[in-house]
Amino acid sequence: MATTKMLELARKAAAGGKEALDDFVLRASSDFLDNYSSHQDAAKGYVAKANERNRKKRSGSNSSARKTNSPSSSTAKKTASAVKRAGVSGVNKPKRTPNHPKKSHIVVAKEGSKIKTIRFGEQGASTAGKPKKGESERMKKKRASFKARHRKNIAKGKMSAAYWADKVKW
Repeated sequence: MATTKMLELARKAAAGGKEALDDFVLRASSDFLDNYSSHQDAAKGYVAKANERNRKKRSGSNSSARKTNSPSSSTAKKTASAVKRAGVSGVNKPKRTPNHPKKSHIVVAKEGSKIKTIRFGEQGASTAGKPKKGESERMKKKRASFKARHRKNIAKGKMSAAYWADKVKW
């Protein structure tokens, strides 16, 4: 049934009363069912084509050859994406960021299935660095103070900035 005809019937139904309204409902529902069945057939065709494409994709990749203990593909994608975005060489490999306004280093930390990009270290701070032979007492005390001040956060592990600052800068 054409749209203009439906509108005309709807106007009559609104003005005419119960009989006109019943007539409108019957015509509209029969028209809907006719259109619904043709749309349903088309939808079934689309679904069948999509299922066929998916079957072809699955048969193309040898899923039985995958290792059972390998990480899920979504985790691998997230990891690769985070590593690329941060510009580091790999997971748990810190990198210096001399152009960052506040933080001196960045690392993509991964522990289990958790992935987190961490920026750490104050830009321009003079830290003790790695212990050196003949290091001054002042530097030894500076290193000890940092480690004591941040001990609880360092103990949280790879997912904390303090852990990485302690490992890389102190």
